Amino acid sequence: MRILIVGAGATGGFFGGRLAQAGRDVTFLVREGRARVLRERGLRIVGLGEETVIEPQLVTAGGIEGPYDLVLLTVKEAGLAGAVEDIAPAVGPRTRIVPVLNGLHQIDVLVERFGEEAVLGGVALVMAKLDENGDVAMLADMGSLVHGVRGGRTDARVEEVHEALSGAGFRTALSESIDAAMWSKWAFIASLGAVNVLGNGTVGEVAAAPGGAELAEAVVAEAASVAAAAGYPIPEADLARTRAMVTKQGSDDTSSLFRDLSAGLPVEAEQIFGDLVARAEALNVPVPLLGAVAVRVRVHNARS
Repeated sequence: MRILIVGAGATGGFFGGRLAQAGRDVTFLVREGRARVLRERGLRIVGLGEETVIEPQLVTAGGIEGPYDLVLLTVKEAGLAGAVEDIAPAVGPRTRIVPVLNGLHQIDVLVERFGEEAVLGGVALVMAKLDENGDVAMLADMGSLVHGVRGGRTDARVEEVHEALSGAGFRTALSESIDAAMWSKWAFIASLGAVNVLGNGTVGEVAAAPGGAELAEAVVAEAASVAAAAGYPIPEADLARTRAMVTKQGSDDTSSLFRDLSAGLPVEAEQIFGDLVARAEALNVPVPLLGAVAVRVRVHNARS
């Protein structure tokens, strides 16, 4: 199975690198600047005692010749529109696209461009970042990829996709309820990011402040209420884990959005918060805290 990884940042670099290590036929679609780094240094996965170097197959926009079997889309919000056009030559009748962006807006964009059948659902969990050398630096021993057919549809091709993704050095699962899984991750990511942004600190710093734990729990409740109103109530066990994580005393946890914001970089304002608040408004669900975060990150993006 020919696999195209769109993006070679922390997420794409990790999953694509592991798939390449496992002997899969993997090509990375990257911009020219990232291509230069990867040609000079290789794709490196470092941290937690690891230093893996992979010589990746690369292609840049305009260089795709013919369809791929699987497209794993790992870009962030700002790169989505460009990526959709760049991957068009890679999408044929049998191609399946697994987007692992935060939120759900990407599903609407991809379906409009490539049709329902081509677009699967996906949820990726990995704690990593690109370091100053452009290497994928692991922050925690966490890597999992869940995918599946959206909306209860059936698709014989998805079994082949699952086989290609399995046994490659990260946990993978084929979900029969991928829509619910995407909503659950969205609520989690939004909750963690909101706690960091509103408290302007790590989870532990917010939890240590008077009223901090209560603020965190209120944020989780807002995110969960939107998911429930949309028809995808988050299981209580998942909510309990999220509440525990965002109120943990002494925790250094921060979201990637908050790390980007703190570094003065553009953040996924609309993908994570703007779209969630818009859906809440359409469903008549009050989300004042999430709305405040949406305004804060929009102002940040306007400045940056």
